[in-house]
Amino acid sequence: MADWETGGFGLYIHWPFCEAKCPYCDFNSHVAAKIDQSAWRQAYLSEIQRIASETPDRVVQSVFFGGGTPSLMAPETVAEILESVQTHWPVANDIEVTLEANPSSVEKDRFAAYRAAGVTRVSIGVQALNDADLKRLGRLHSGAEAREAIETAQTTFDRMSFDLIYARQGQSLSDWRAELTDALCLGADHLSLYQLTIEPGTAFGARHAKGMLRDLPNEDLSADMYELTQELCEAAGKPAYETSNHAGDMGASRHNLIYWRSGDWAGIGPGAHGRLTIDGSRYATETPPSPSAWLTQVHQVGHGEAPRHALTPIEHGEEMLMMGLRLTEGVSISRFRNVSGVDLSAAAISELSDLGLISLNGDRLATTAKGRPVLNGILRQILA
Repeated sequence: MADWETGGFGLYIHWPFCEAKCPYCDFNSHVAAKIDQSAWRQAYLSEIQRIASETPDRVVQSVFFGGGTPSLMAPETVAEILESVQTHWPVANDIEVTLEANPSSVEKDRFAAYRAAGVTRVSIGVQALNDADLKRLGRLHSGAEAREAIETAQTTFDRMSFDLIYARQGQSLSDWRAELTDALCLGADHLSLYQLTIEPGTAFGARHAKGMLRDLPNEDLSADMYELTQELCEAAGKPAYETSNHAGDMGASRHNLIYWRSGDWAGIGPGAHGRLTIDGSRYATETPPSPSAWLTQVHQVGHGEAPRHALTPIEHGEEMLMMGLRLTEGVSISRFRNVSGVDLSAAAISELSDLGLISLNGDRLATTAKGRPVLNGILRQILA
């Protein structure tokens, strides 16, 4: 069995357009006055055909429409993409097809059409449940619209998830306790809970550099919020299965597990990254981030990729650890050895275990709840 089969195979489709750019966002998203849906549809279909010719007979276990705001895609575009996937590959009987959406009424009204197109799961970018913080985060929806979108998604799709951001400006620990408790009562089978990070190149980053982004929680309060998140989600039956993702039985994102378990996935669309194992070599793939550059390259050159990078065995192993140790299930030490050709530091594993930061159970190495927030430091030690 090829190593990638341990993690599976999926497709990531990047839709780069949004109605507005959120001030905290460092994703590859763009605001455009007019979008030629037909040209974009043909480009996606062309890339699917090209990548399928390199990866024949693989079973597609998941398709993820990310962005940007994929719920601005015409449902017909989504339908044709999924029809093309089924034409070019065998697909799993329980294929997971996720589409990211915002809670605006315009996008919510498309939910039924996306379900008819083949989408089985939506991930809704709620980010906050109160109007004041939504405005501060640059979101275009209200708390009421968020709740309505969650309810509509639950009646339309088999599965749904939503995102929240914590450690926001002026947010206290009791504020987060109340909001997360409320969120857990809304009945989603999956929650993605992220600490606000101030990234260079974003509007928040520029404001922060000028001292204009005030009332952010300090490091101790942010750590307390993280601990509270674990406590409340565990008590509600949605423990963390990954550093920022929480779900009950069968609620985990199967697509994201492909990333974290070092499977293979094709990244299609501007700024999309992928990992493909071809003829025994594992390649990192990427695409031009500019929407116009990617679209032009697909139509004029016949593909939308930058030159591929073949990962060395050490790079593959390090990436496997970096992603896999985010999961509560951890990683297989023997799999790491088979991929990388080297052994992890036994002394470092022993020391970190004594500190309560990692656990070793047979062949499985995993970070503990205490260790997950300091994963980068753990990696530096065990890879030394």
